[in-house]
Amino acid sequence: MKNSSPTLMDDFGRYFRIELVTTKEQLKQAYAVRYRVYCEEFNYEATDLFPDKMESDEFDDQSLHCLIIHKATELEPKERVAGCVRLVPANIKNEGGLLPLEKFCKNSLDRDEISHLNIGRGTMCEISRLAVDAAFRRRPGETATRFGGLDSIDCTQQEQRTFSLIALSAFLAGGALTSITNKTNVFAMMEPFLPRLLKRTGIEFKKVGMDMDYHGIRAPYFVTFQSAKNNIQPDIKDMYDWVYKQIEVDYIKCFKDK
Repeated sequence: MKNSSPTLMDDFGRYFRIELVTTKEQLKQAYAVRYRVYCEEFNYEATDLFPDKMESDEFDDQSLHCLIIHKATELEPKERVAGCVRLVPANIKNEGGLLPLEKFCKNSLDRDEISHLNIGRGTMCEISRLAVDAAFRRRPGETATRFGGLDSIDCTQQEQRTFSLIALSAFLAGGALTSITNKTNVFAMMEPFLPRLLKRTGIEFKKVGMDMDYHGIRAPYFVTFQSAKNNIQPDIKDMYDWVYKQIEVDYIKCFKDK
């Protein structure tokens, strides 16, 4: 008999939803999360470069962005943006069609390894600017990391259990966008933690370069997301399908005919 008790994924869906950014206000929310994480918390970018407290760059205008929204609850009666992620297609008009990692991290790339992938640029993209707000990530007194536990948000213990899935849901949102837009050859500059986390879910990236200091120690990775989905663990596949459906509705409504 199938176990009908709520799963962690069920609980996550109770407290969070995924939104494709379709308005300027939503985009500002993504930039604000990035500013708090990348500029104020980890000093990856200088705060004085962004006097409006919204971190952005030249790739954002051609990217698709997603938000992870913490729903209003009895204890936390106001919705909050918990995280964000973006998908940058390779065939963009500005920057000569380069991905961000090709512009900023070119010395870390293994060109021979990448050329052996034999993929067309029209199918390439980069998942980047994945950020989780500290309020959903760090417990009081614990060491700061970009993916973690809890800080000081008013919620139940059952709700707190789901916070560990925010970073994963953001990545799956990026993955869903690769499928929706047919940009399924995916690159990312990642800290060591994230590839290890994703491997446990069945999504295994291939390292295609050397470690470098870029927003922390990171390395370039590659995966064909379409094939990676075939190896995702069943519960993570359920989560991916849940994320995909939410994004697809917004995409069809706002971008399909553009």
